[in-house]
Amino acid sequence: MTSAKTYTESQLAGMIHSAGMRPSAQRIAIFSVIANSRIHPSAEEIYIALEERFPTLSRTTVYNSLHSLTECGLVRELEIESNNKRYDLARQREHGHFICRECGKIYDMPLNEKHNIDNMPGFKIESMEIYCKGLCPVCIKKFSNNSK
Repeated sequence: MTSAKTYTESQLAGMIHSAGMRPSAQRIAIFSVIANSRIHPSAEEIYIALEERFPTLSRTTVYNSLHSLTECGLVRELEIESNNKRYDLARQREHGHFICRECGKIYDMPLNEKHNIDNMPGFKIESMEIYCKGLCPVCIKKFSNNSK
């Protein structure tokens, strides 16, 4: 797993401002859920996490903020599962993702070496996603305890 750094609201606001956006309280909070929780949340999970703190928060605001944060390069959109977008902090060490097929949790997966791509003349590679699926240690333990 990659090491998780905790970001203050001031740091997040600075990152948003440096990316050319206005750091509103709601935008900072949305960015914080992604940057500090390490759970690779969906838009709905972000909305649920913040609706009590921001009673006027709408799903549209969450989606618009996610789009803006993705467009400016602060957030990465992950589509590990079909039609289920998740979000991750973009500016961090390269890593892959592991999704547990039982509990659905997504974990950062360290990459041991730079993955080489054959030269593709005329193409510009802008991103590469590495996903693995299987069982996490908690689910493996749960299944092994159930089979006894």
